[in-house]
Amino acid sequence: MKGCLAIYYREVLILKKKFFRQMASMSVAPTLYLIAFGLGMGRDVQLEGRSYLEFLIPGLVAMNSMTQSFAIASEINIARFYWRIFEEFQAAPIRNIAYVTGEVLAGITRALLAVSVIIVLAMVFGVVLSYNIFFWLGVVLNSFVFASLAVCLAMLVKSHADQALLTNFFITPMAFLGGTFFPVDRMPPWVQKVLAFLPLTHAAKAIRSASFGLAPDSFSYLLLAGIGAVLFVLAFYSVNRAKD
Repeated sequence: MKGCLAIYYREVLILKKKFFRQMASMSVAPTLYLIAFGLGMGRDVQLEGRSYLEFLIPGLVAMNSMTQSFAIASEINIARFYWRIFEEFQAAPIRNIAYVTGEVLAGITRALLAVSVIIVLAMVFGVVLSYNIFFWLGVVLNSFVFASLAVCLAMLVKSHADQALLTNFFITPMAFLGGTFFPVDRMPPWVQKVLAFLPLTHAAKAIRSASFGLAPDSFSYLLLAGIGAVLFVLAFYSVNRAKD
């Protein structure tokens, strides 16, 4: 437990040191999306009985919680390839499970901060949704999935450039195809089947339903929890492999 808190505390200190820059960075993309897509398309556009701006914000929450939780991989790579801090973790009496848990918690924390920024921006744009327990549960599970994936991949890549390549091939396409900007059910049936395999699709669906005050879809939550658990285990084995 102490090892986990030590890892998490280190990441929090790094975040605290560049807090205002980080918060400003987290607000740039959502603001541009809200202006370009939300206001640009106008409030008269209706999707699922809501204005497009109301439809867009939960999607941005899902997308940003994904990208920010996955961004913990960059911090891990910096620690591994530039500062050589991971070698110190190897020598320290810290169990691998504690290391993985601390880094995943740090990724979830980053995601929660990013979501808080979007909620504030939504209020500025005059949109008020329901931020209930199922909304936050969807955010946490989505962050858990991609923070675990980040730790796993960060242990497997051989350079910081390789990490950027994985982001371009996996995270960026998912951000635009996972139901963030448009309803997945308007795509051709075969495309819907493909998108159903993306965790972000289920995260956006769960978060959007909760923010609209609709009954939660338990399947989406269970699926995210299951994927997150599998990726967490894989992250643990990846750390074992990296230490070897």
